[in-house]
Amino acid sequence: MISTLRNAWKIPELKKRILFTFFMLILYRMGNFILVPGIHQEQLKALTQTGGLFSVYDLLSGGAFSNFSIFAMGVVPYINSSIIFQLLTIAIPALEQLSKEGEEGRKKIQEYTRYGAIVFGVVQGLSTYAIISRAGALEDGSKFNMFLIILTLVTASTFLMWFGDKITERGIGNGTSLIIFVNIISRFPTTIYQVAALQKAEEVNFVQVIMLLAAVIILFLATVVVSLAERRIPVQYAGKTINGRVYRGQSTHIPINIASSAVIAIIFAMSVMAFPMTISQFWPESKAFMFITTNKFSPFKEGSWLYMLLFSLLILFFTWFYTEVTMKPEEMAENMNKSSGFIPGIRPGEPTANYISKVLNRTSFMGGVFAAIIAVVPIIVAAKSPFSGIHFGGTSLMIMVSASLESLRQIESQLVMRHYQGFLK
Repeated sequence: MISTLRNAWKIPELKKRILFTFFMLILYRMGNFILVPGIHQEQLKALTQTGGLFSVYDLLSGGAFSNFSIFAMGVVPYINSSIIFQLLTIAIPALEQLSKEGEEGRKKIQEYTRYGAIVFGVVQGLSTYAIISRAGALEDGSKFNMFLIILTLVTASTFLMWFGDKITERGIGNGTSLIIFVNIISRFPTTIYQVAALQKAEEVNFVQVIMLLAAVIILFLATVVVSLAERRIPVQYAGKTINGRVYRGQSTHIPINIASSAVIAIIFAMSVMAFPMTISQFWPESKAFMFITTNKFSPFKEGSWLYMLLFSLLILFFTWFYTEVTMKPEEMAENMNKSSGFIPGIRPGEPTANYISKVLNRTSFMGGVFAAIIAVVPIIVAAKSPFSGIHFGGTSLMIMVSASLESLRQIESQLVMRHYQGFLK
């Protein structure tokens, strides 16, 4: 990795892209400290320290939610819109047809996604205002102040959407992923300070700190290994004769990443598990919601074994579901047949589709098991150790690793285009 970055720095265009990405992310972090006026941060910080969906939002926004800066909603509306339109592309024939029309069709779907992000931003802005109002964090509860806060949040979220697109276009890596990556990294000093404060107060000893560090390193290394792991389906293409010239057949493979759906599955499962806790913020005195979120036999009580079991099952289900809707075995088999390709030992047509489906089911199960372990281990550490006030999740590790690997792949591909030999040996 260091060698790749060193070689990239020697190429003027790549150096310009890296510097552009770096300075754009610095500008974003500066904007993260522009606070929305008229908000009591103490109540919001207490709200995010209770765990659940609010702590996740605070982590993904780099502390902007607890401080309630203009970027409090971050890129969450855009992520939600992207996921919804990706699923709608499978369900709506018109969108599916657009996705098959090449670059122009993808641009049209991307345009719809941006409009959808604004709609999701308004909805999330309204719900965010209702939550902070219930938490008693508002200095002024007038209609004008509500309009001003929601307008600020939606405008800032829309600006971040444009900001991320510019990083993707003129920088290195995916802009949205890098924004979330920087937000997660920015929480490291706070986490280190919290651990140091616990040790100073003698609530934890040095051995426990070392064990926590070892657990984080093991999870990180496991995430890197699984993120790079893939199941390769061998494909053989028959030889062709074009304009009198004979082209020999080629052997290649279809790479299927084991953890391709892990991040989305964890986010979906986390949203479902945090839904009762989130709704209970609107009716804090409701006995029904208190029973659901606090009873030791409730599967929605964070830290209980029922919670971890249901959370793991949901991750397995969403990993399988998202893999099924995004990767179509029938379409893959059809495209392979049109290109005169076949899997050795498997007949073309339906047998090929069944074989690909079987491979996808196995890889999605393995990816779901790994994602469940990555997501549940931090919960066990928080529940069974003195580090209960420190939040680090598997989603954060997966996002960090995915964003880093994607950026490195782009740098390596640019290096291969300019200097084919020497860099990747």
